[in-house]
Amino acid sequence: MMAVLALGSKDKQRTIPAIGPRRAAPGRVHYARPVIGLDLLEVARLERALERRPRLAERLFSEQELTYARARARPGCHLAARFCAKEAVAKALGLEGWNFRDVEVVPTGAAPRVRLSGAAAARAAALSVETSVSLTHTDATAGAVAVALPRTE
Repeated sequence: MMAVLALGSKDKQRTIPAIGPRRAAPGRVHYARPVIGLDLLEVARLERALERRPRLAERLFSEQELTYARARARPGCHLAARFCAKEAVAKALGLEGWNFRDVEVVPTGAAPRVRLSGAAAARAAALSVETSVSLTHTDATAGAVAVALPRTE
């Protein structure tokens, strides 16, 4: 059985197995289907945390993420959405011990993409997956969905 999953623009569609095993090299695990991670956060909660701990932003976000958010009218909304994206990617990859800076949300002018490093990159490589995210926010709430997709080779 095959499933079609649309990512980003309408013209970028990939056909992937819906279920079933995937051949893997010995000692490697592969996702045979997409795995989704989801996270929601009250924007004010992150804003309060950042006010109480000024250095927290540098521990959670890359310089590029901070620069992007600070150029917006309400940086907290954009940082909250990026925080949710990091959490959603961690959930999709099944990460346990990781650094928030291992997952970076990179603006592209269209849908953002994710740049992985450290433990997140190692886990994605071990699972042979690539990740995609979608972010959203209102004045009160931010959210993100991450999808870990089997790499097509």
